[in-house]
Amino acid sequence: MVQTLFGSQEKKKGLFDRLKGAVARTKTQLVDRIETIVEHSEKVDPSVLEELEAALITADLGVKVTTEILSRLRAQVDRRQLVEARQLRGAVKEEILAILDGSVNPGVPKAKQPPAGSPEVIFVIGVNGVGKTTSIAKLANYYLQQGRHPSLCAADTFRAAAIEQLEIWAGRLGIQIVKQKPGADPSAIIYDALSAATKTHDDPVIVDTAGRLHTKHNLMAELEKMCRISAREVAGAPHQVFLVIDATTGQNGLAQARQFTERAGATGIILTKLDGTAKGGVVVPIVRELGLPIQFVGIGEKIDDLLPFSAKDFVDSLFEA
Repeated sequence: MVQTLFGSQEKKKGLFDRLKGAVARTKTQLVDRIETIVEHSEKVDPSVLEELEAALITADLGVKVTTEILSRLRAQVDRRQLVEARQLRGAVKEEILAILDGSVNPGVPKAKQPPAGSPEVIFVIGVNGVGKTTSIAKLANYYLQQGRHPSLCAADTFRAAAIEQLEIWAGRLGIQIVKQKPGADPSAIIYDALSAATKTHDDPVIVDTAGRLHTKHNLMAELEKMCRISAREVAGAPHQVFLVIDATTGQNGLAQARQFTERAGATGIILTKLDGTAKGGVVVPIVRELGLPIQFVGIGEKIDDLLPFSAKDFVDSLFEA
Protein backbone atom coordinates (compact mmCIF):
# COMPACT_ATOMS: atom_id res chain seq x y z
CA MET A 1 0.00 0.00 0.00
CA VAL A 2 1.19 3.52 -0.74
CA GLN A 3 1.63 5.73 2.29
CA THR A 4 1.44 9.50 2.30
CA LEU A 5 4.05 11.78 3.77
CA PHE A 6 4.52 10.99 7.42
CA GLY A 7 7.06 10.79 10.22
CA SER A 8 8.74 13.47 12.30
CA GLN A 9 7.90 17.13 11.80
CA GLU A 10 11.49 17.73 10.67
CA LYS A 11 11.27 15.00 8.03
CA LYS A 12 7.87 16.22 6.85
CA LYS A 13 9.16 19.78 6.58
CA GLY A 14 12.13 18.58 4.55
CA LEU A 15 9.88 16.69 2.12
CA PHE A 16 7.54 19.66 1.85
CA ASP A 17 10.45 21.99 1.02
CA ARG A 18 11.61 19.61 -1.71
CA LEU A 19 8.11 19.43 -3.18
CA LYS A 20 7.82 23.20 -2.99
CA GLY A 21 11.01 23.57 -5.00
CA ALA A 22 9.82 21.06 -7.58
CA VAL A 23 6.57 22.92 -8.32
CA ALA A 24 8.19 26.36 -8.49
CA ARG A 25 7.74 26.64 -12.26
CA THR A 26 4.11 25.54 -12.11
CA LYS A 27 3.54 28.06 -9.30
CA THR A 28 4.90 30.82 -11.55
CA GLN A 29 2.57 29.79 -14.35
CA LEU A 30 -0.53 29.48 -12.19
CA VAL A 31 -0.46 31.18 -8.80
CA ASP A 32 1.68 34.14 -9.78
CA ARG A 33 -0.68 34.85 -12.68
CA ILE A 34 -3.63 34.74 -10.30
CA GLU A 35 -1.82 37.23 -8.09
CA THR A 36 -1.34 39.55 -11.06
CA ILE A 37 -5.06 39.38 -11.84
CA VAL A 38 -5.93 40.14 -8.22
CA GLU A 39 -3.52 43.09 -7.99
CA HIS A 40 -5.28 44.90 -10.84
CA SER A 41 -8.86 44.24 -9.73
CA GLU A 42 -11.02 44.91 -6.72
CA LYS A 43 -14.17 42.96 -7.50
CA VAL A 44 -14.77 39.60 -9.14
CA ASP A 45 -16.46 40.49 -12.43
CA PRO A 46 -16.73 38.72 -15.83
CA SER A 47 -13.43 40.18 -17.09
CA VAL A 48 -11.58 38.91 -14.01
CA LEU A 49 -13.04 35.44 -14.46
CA GLU A 50 -12.01 35.46 -18.14
CA GLU A 51 -8.42 36.24 -17.14
CA LEU A 52 -8.55 33.52 -14.53
CA GLU A 53 -9.82 31.05 -17.12
CA ALA A 54 -6.82 31.80 -19.35
CA ALA A 55 -4.44 31.35 -16.41
CA LEU A 56 -5.87 27.93 -15.51
CA ILE A 57 -5.71 26.66 -19.09
CA THR A 58 -2.14 27.93 -19.52
CA ALA A 59 -1.13 26.03 -16.36
CA ASP A 60 -2.42 22.88 -18.12
CA LEU A 61 -5.53 22.25 -16.08
CA GLY A 62 -7.30 21.69 -19.38
CA VAL A 63 -10.50 23.16 -20.81
CA LYS A 64 -12.89 20.68 -19.18
CA VAL A 65 -11.59 21.07 -15.62
CA THR A 66 -11.13 24.81 -16.04
CA THR A 67 -14.76 25.16 -17.18
CA GLU A 68 -15.89 23.13 -14.17
CA ILE A 69 -13.91 25.23 -11.71
CA LEU A 70 -15.13 28.49 -13.26
CA SER A 71 -18.72 27.27 -13.08
CA ARG A 72 -18.42 26.67 -9.34
CA LEU A 73 -16.72 30.03 -8.81
CA ARG A 74 -19.50 31.81 -10.71
CA ALA A 75 -22.03 30.07 -8.47
CA GLN A 76 -20.17 31.47 -5.45
CA VAL A 77 -20.25 34.92 -7.03
CA ASP A 78 -24.01 34.63 -7.56
CA ARG A 79 -24.46 33.68 -3.91
CA ARG A 80 -22.27 36.62 -2.86
CA GLN A 81 -19.79 34.22 -1.27
CA LEU A 82 -17.09 35.39 -3.64
CA VAL A 83 -17.05 39.17 -4.08
CA GLU A 84 -13.57 40.63 -3.77
CA ALA A 85 -10.78 39.75 -6.18
CA ARG A 86 -8.39 39.03 -3.33
CA GLN A 87 -10.58 36.04 -2.41
CA LEU A 88 -9.80 34.33 -5.71
CA ARG A 89 -6.50 32.80 -4.65
CA GLY A 90 -8.09 30.94 -1.74
CA ALA A 91 -11.15 29.97 -3.76
CA VAL A 92 -9.09 28.42 -6.58
CA LYS A 93 -6.89 26.65 -4.04
CA GLU A 94 -9.92 25.02 -2.43
CA GLU A 95 -11.34 23.95 -5.80
CA ILE A 96 -8.06 22.28 -6.83
CA LEU A 97 -7.68 20.58 -3.46
CA ALA A 98 -11.25 19.24 -3.62
CA ILE A 99 -10.42 17.56 -6.94
CA LEU A 100 -7.07 16.14 -5.88
CA ASP A 101 -8.16 14.76 -2.53
CA GLY A 102 -11.15 12.98 -4.05
CA SER A 103 -13.86 15.19 -2.56
CA VAL A 104 -15.26 15.93 -6.02
CA ASN A 105 -14.74 12.44 -7.42
CA PRO A 106 -14.38 9.96 -4.55
CA GLY A 107 -14.61 6.81 -6.70
CA VAL A 108 -10.87 6.37 -7.25
CA PRO A 109 -9.45 2.84 -7.71
CA LYS A 110 -8.35 1.08 -4.56
CA ALA A 111 -5.26 -1.09 -4.23
CA LYS A 112 -6.07 -4.79 -3.88
CA GLN A 113 -4.62 -6.82 -1.03
CA PRO A 114 -2.65 -9.99 -1.81
CA PRO A 115 -3.47 -13.18 0.12
CA ALA A 116 -1.57 -13.71 3.35
CA GLY A 117 1.93 -14.96 2.65
CA SER A 118 1.87 -13.87 -0.99
CA PRO A 119 3.75 -10.90 -2.44
CA GLU A 120 2.05 -7.73 -3.57
CA VAL A 121 2.43 -7.48 -7.34
CA ILE A 122 2.93 -4.01 -8.82
CA PHE A 123 2.99 -3.43 -12.57
CA VAL A 124 4.67 -0.27 -13.84
CA ILE A 125 3.47 0.75 -17.29
CA GLY A 126 3.81 3.67 -19.68
CA VAL A 127 5.08 4.86 -23.05
CA ASN A 128 8.73 5.12 -24.02
CA GLY A 129 10.86 7.89 -22.57
CA VAL A 130 8.79 8.85 -19.53
CA GLY A 131 11.37 7.65 -16.99
CA LYS A 132 9.70 4.33 -16.22
CA THR A 133 12.79 2.21 -15.47
CA THR A 134 14.35 4.87 -13.25
CA SER A 135 11.05 5.30 -11.43
CA ILE A 136 11.00 1.56 -10.71
CA ALA A 137 14.41 1.82 -9.03
CA LYS A 138 13.20 4.78 -6.97
CA LEU A 139 10.03 2.90 -6.08
CA ALA A 140 12.06 -0.11 -4.91
CA ASN A 141 14.18 2.19 -2.77
CA TYR A 142 11.04 3.72 -1.28
CA TYR A 143 9.74 0.31 -0.22
CA LEU A 144 13.15 -0.58 1.22
CA GLN A 145 12.91 2.54 3.36
CA GLN A 146 9.52 1.31 4.57
CA GLY A 147 11.12 -1.88 5.88
CA ARG A 148 9.91 -4.10 3.03
CA HIS A 149 12.08 -6.22 0.74
CA PRO A 150 11.09 -5.68 -2.90
CA SER A 151 12.30 -7.60 -5.91
CA LEU A 152 12.32 -6.60 -9.57
CA CYS A 153 10.91 -8.39 -12.59
CA ALA A 154 12.54 -7.30 -15.87
CA ALA A 155 9.61 -7.99 -18.19
CA ASP A 156 10.64 -5.29 -20.67
CA THR A 157 12.31 -7.71 -23.08
CA PHE A 158 12.18 -5.37 -26.06
CA ARG A 159 15.07 -3.23 -24.81
CA ALA A 160 18.28 -4.90 -23.67
CA ALA A 161 19.27 -1.59 -22.11
CA ALA A 162 16.22 -1.66 -19.85
CA ILE A 163 17.22 -5.07 -18.48
CA GLU A 164 20.80 -3.94 -17.94
CA GLN A 165 19.69 -0.72 -16.27
CA LEU A 166 17.39 -2.58 -13.86
CA GLU A 167 20.13 -5.10 -13.10
CA ILE A 168 22.51 -2.29 -12.14
CA TRP A 169 19.91 -0.73 -9.85
CA ALA A 170 19.09 -4.09 -8.25
CA GLY A 171 22.77 -4.56 -7.49
CA ARG A 172 23.05 -1.11 -5.92
CA LEU A 173 19.96 -1.66 -3.80
CA GLY A 174 20.90 -5.22 -2.86
CA ILE A 175 17.65 -6.77 -4.06
CA GLN A 176 16.74 -9.70 -6.30
CA ILE A 177 16.01 -9.30 -10.01
CA VAL A 178 14.49 -11.95 -12.26
CA LYS A 179 15.32 -11.59 -15.94
CA GLN A 180 15.80 -13.48 -19.18
CA LYS A 181 17.42 -12.70 -22.50
CA PRO A 182 16.06 -9.88 -24.69
CA GLY A 183 13.13 -11.09 -26.76
CA ALA A 184 11.93 -13.61 -24.17
CA ASP A 185 8.24 -13.98 -23.35
CA PRO A 186 7.39 -11.34 -20.72
CA SER A 187 4.65 -13.51 -19.22
CA ALA A 188 7.16 -16.33 -18.64
CA ILE A 189 9.42 -13.92 -16.77
CA ILE A 190 6.54 -12.82 -14.58
CA TYR A 191 5.83 -16.46 -13.76
CA ASP A 192 9.48 -16.98 -12.76
CA ALA A 193 9.57 -13.76 -10.71
CA LEU A 194 6.45 -14.58 -8.73
CA SER A 195 7.62 -18.14 -8.08
CA ALA A 196 10.98 -16.84 -6.83
CA ALA A 197 9.40 -14.13 -4.65
CA THR A 198 7.08 -16.64 -3.03
CA LYS A 199 10.08 -18.78 -2.02
CA THR A 200 12.26 -15.88 -0.82
CA HIS A 201 9.37 -13.90 0.72
CA ASP A 202 10.18 -10.80 -1.32
CA ASP A 203 7.45 -8.18 -1.22
CA PRO A 204 6.45 -6.34 -3.32
CA VAL A 205 7.37 -7.65 -6.76
CA ILE A 206 7.76 -4.65 -9.06
CA VAL A 207 7.27 -5.55 -12.72
CA ASP A 208 8.86 -3.46 -15.46
CA THR A 209 6.90 -3.64 -18.70
CA ALA A 210 7.93 -2.63 -22.20
CA GLY A 211 7.45 1.04 -22.93
CA ARG A 212 4.67 1.00 -25.45
CA LEU A 213 2.59 3.51 -27.30
CA HIS A 214 -0.99 3.43 -26.07
CA THR A 215 -2.10 3.20 -29.73
CA LYS A 216 -0.29 -0.12 -30.37
CA HIS A 217 -3.14 -2.58 -29.84
CA ASN A 218 -1.02 -5.74 -30.10
CA LEU A 219 1.31 -4.55 -27.36
CA MET A 220 -1.61 -3.54 -25.20
CA ALA A 221 -3.08 -7.03 -25.70
CA GLU A 222 0.22 -8.51 -24.53
CA LEU A 223 0.03 -6.37 -21.41
CA GLU A 224 -3.44 -7.76 -20.73
CA LYS A 225 -2.00 -11.29 -21.03
CA MET A 226 0.69 -10.43 -18.48
CA CYS A 227 -2.02 -9.32 -16.07
CA ARG A 228 -3.84 -12.63 -16.52
CA ILE A 229 -0.68 -14.68 -15.87
CA SER A 230 0.12 -12.76 -12.69
CA ALA A 231 -3.44 -13.26 -11.43
CA ARG A 232 -3.12 -16.99 -12.02
CA GLU A 233 0.00 -17.12 -9.83
CA VAL A 234 -1.05 -14.69 -7.08
CA ALA A 235 -4.73 -14.08 -6.40
CA GLY A 236 -5.81 -10.54 -7.27
CA ALA A 237 -2.57 -9.65 -9.06
CA PRO A 238 -1.57 -7.16 -10.22
CA HIS A 239 -2.63 -5.49 -7.00
CA GLN A 240 -1.50 -2.08 -8.20
CA VAL A 241 -0.79 -0.80 -11.70
CA PHE A 242 1.21 2.41 -11.73
CA LEU A 243 1.11 4.41 -14.94
CA VAL A 244 4.20 6.59 -15.36
CA ILE A 245 3.51 9.95 -16.98
CA ASP A 246 6.06 12.62 -17.83
CA ALA A 247 4.75 15.89 -16.38
CA THR A 248 6.36 17.83 -19.23
CA THR A 249 3.96 16.23 -21.74
CA GLY A 250 1.03 18.14 -20.27
CA GLN A 251 -2.35 17.32 -21.81
CA ASN A 252 -0.82 14.60 -24.03
CA GLY A 253 -0.27 12.67 -20.82
CA LEU A 254 -4.01 12.66 -20.24
CA ALA A 255 -4.65 10.87 -23.55
CA GLN A 256 -2.05 8.25 -22.59
CA ALA A 257 -3.62 7.78 -19.19
CA ARG A 258 -7.09 7.29 -20.65
CA GLN A 259 -5.98 4.43 -22.93
CA PHE A 260 -3.92 2.68 -20.28
CA THR A 261 -6.72 2.93 -17.76
CA GLU A 262 -9.14 1.26 -20.17
CA ARG A 263 -6.79 -1.53 -21.31
CA ALA A 264 -4.49 -2.21 -18.37
CA GLY A 265 -6.55 -1.22 -15.36
CA ALA A 266 -4.23 1.51 -14.12
CA THR A 267 -4.83 2.22 -10.44
CA GLY A 268 -2.55 5.19 -9.93
CA ILE A 269 -0.07 7.60 -11.46
CA ILE A 270 3.65 8.13 -10.98
CA LEU A 271 4.24 11.64 -12.30
CA THR A 272 7.87 12.16 -13.29
CA LYS A 273 9.92 15.29 -14.00
CA LEU A 274 7.66 17.53 -11.94
CA ASP A 275 10.68 19.69 -11.20
CA GLY A 276 11.33 20.35 -14.90
CA THR A 277 8.02 21.75 -16.06
CA ALA A 278 5.50 24.55 -15.68
CA LYS A 279 2.78 22.04 -16.66
CA GLY A 280 2.40 20.39 -13.25
CA GLY A 281 -1.23 21.45 -13.31
CA VAL A 282 -1.91 18.38 -15.49
CA VAL A 283 -2.29 16.38 -12.27
CA VAL A 284 -5.69 18.02 -11.77
CA PRO A 285 -7.41 16.85 -15.00
CA ILE A 286 -5.82 13.40 -14.66
CA VAL A 287 -7.38 12.93 -11.25
CA ARG A 288 -10.71 14.57 -12.17
CA GLU A 289 -11.36 13.02 -15.56
CA LEU A 290 -9.96 9.55 -14.96
CA GLY A 291 -10.57 9.13 -11.28
CA LEU A 292 -6.93 8.05 -10.96
CA PRO A 293 -4.99 9.17 -7.90
CA ILE A 294 -1.46 10.49 -8.15
CA GLN A 295 0.55 8.06 -6.02
CA PHE A 296 4.11 9.34 -6.42
CA VAL A 297 5.85 12.36 -7.94
CA GLY A 298 9.40 12.45 -9.25
CA ILE A 299 11.24 15.62 -8.28
CA GLY A 300 14.79 14.92 -9.46
CA GLU A 301 17.29 12.33 -10.63
CA LYS A 302 18.54 10.96 -7.30
CA ILE A 303 17.37 7.60 -5.93
CA ASP A 304 15.33 9.25 -3.17
CA ASP A 305 13.75 11.83 -5.48
CA LEU A 306 10.40 10.03 -5.55
CA LEU A 307 7.87 11.34 -3.06
CA PRO A 308 4.52 9.80 -2.09
CA PHE A 309 1.91 12.26 -3.27
CA SER A 310 -0.16 14.22 -0.78
CA ALA A 311 -2.89 16.39 -2.31
CA LYS A 312 -2.74 18.85 0.58
CA ASP A 313 1.04 19.17 0.49
CA PHE A 314 1.00 19.62 -3.29
CA VAL A 315 -1.61 22.37 -3.18
CA ASP A 316 -0.04 24.05 -0.15
CA SER A 317 3.35 24.08 -1.87
CA LEU A 318 1.78 25.73 -4.93
CA PHE A 319 -0.19 28.38 -3.10
CA GLU A 320 2.12 29.14 -0.18
CA ALA A 321 2.97 32.82 -0.15
